[in-house]
Amino acid sequence: MDTPHLNAFLAVVDMGSFTQAAARLGLSQPTVTTRIKSLEQGLDALLLERRPGRIRPTAAGVELLPYAREIVALTERARQSISSGGQPHGTVDVGTEESLTTYRLLPVIEYLYRRYPKVQISMHATATEDPVAQVRDGRLDCAFFVGSIGSHSPEDGLESQVLCPEPLVLVGGAGHLLVGQERPSDEELRSSTLIRADRAEYHRHFERAIGLQAAAPRPRILELDSVDAAKRSVELGLGLALLPRIAVARDLAAGRLLPVAWTPPFSAFTQVVRRRDSASNAALNALLTAAVEVMRQAHESEGEPEPRPEARPEPRPEARPEPRREPVARPEPRERRMAATG
Repeated sequence: MDTPHLNAFLAVVDMGSFTQAAARLGLSQPTVTTRIKSLEQGLDALLLERRPGRIRPTAAGVELLPYAREIVALTERARQSISSGGQPHGTVDVGTEESLTTYRLLPVIEYLYRRYPKVQISMHATATEDPVAQVRDGRLDCAFFVGSIGSHSPEDGLESQVLCPEPLVLVGGAGHLLVGQERPSDEELRSSTLIRADRAEYHRHFERAIGLQAAAPRPRILELDSVDAAKRSVELGLGLALLPRIAVARDLAAGRLLPVAWTPPFSAFTQVVRRRDSASNAALNALLTAAVEVMRQAHESEGEPEPRPEARPEPRPEARPEPRREPVARPEPRERRMAATG
């Protein structure tokens, strides 16, 4: 299997069109068609089929897809490794949730770029697709997500790594009825509009914890694709949102958002998933090493005890007037008495 043939196959699958694949590769459409036919003849299998409006892979094409991506990626890494003198290099395709991009990964990228100038990072938001599935089929090199430990089993050659705990907080606007209550009931939480900022797994745990899935009638849920939009919606009083504390820390300090007295009965962690066969990817290894170091430092910083308020002096008890004492007559000195009698 030649790499140009596999590149043509991947381009057609990704674009869903021979014409668009040719434009992406900078080739003519007949050249792309010839390469696909040559690949099919070499494998003795039909790889693509025409569907209404789009070309899709056959069952054999689906089987070939992850291998084709890996072969093309390995070929490119080998070519770059020879020309880079052994330094980490190349592009790493990263899937992530929007909250992690803003509050966790930007410091990681800064750390990485300062040390490895030949490494490029391409971030892909995963608001609509499962990032783990994209890693599994080779469209992403790794994916960062917030979830419980063991939420993604090491199936299909995947492995995950826990990077740091991710405390969650349920927030509401200043005028929300549940803000300030000692402990809202599950029924009260279900009756509120719930706002989702992304497809993070902890939303499902939250809804299961308050019995939302079995509730009737179904409560209203506002689904958004931005943490900033979710926070703004909460501030305007549209509902409640469960978000990573790091994403709302400044808003809580400024009073724009207020915590609801509800503690999640589950724990969440920032994690990363990759394919087991990607151990030779030096650029990916550099990224994950940077993520471990930067998030460790950030977690230690976040875990420092808050400054204690200055100690105030204990109030002194009010001085009570002492009871009035009658003066006691003292004997005059002996010399004064003798002078008076003389």
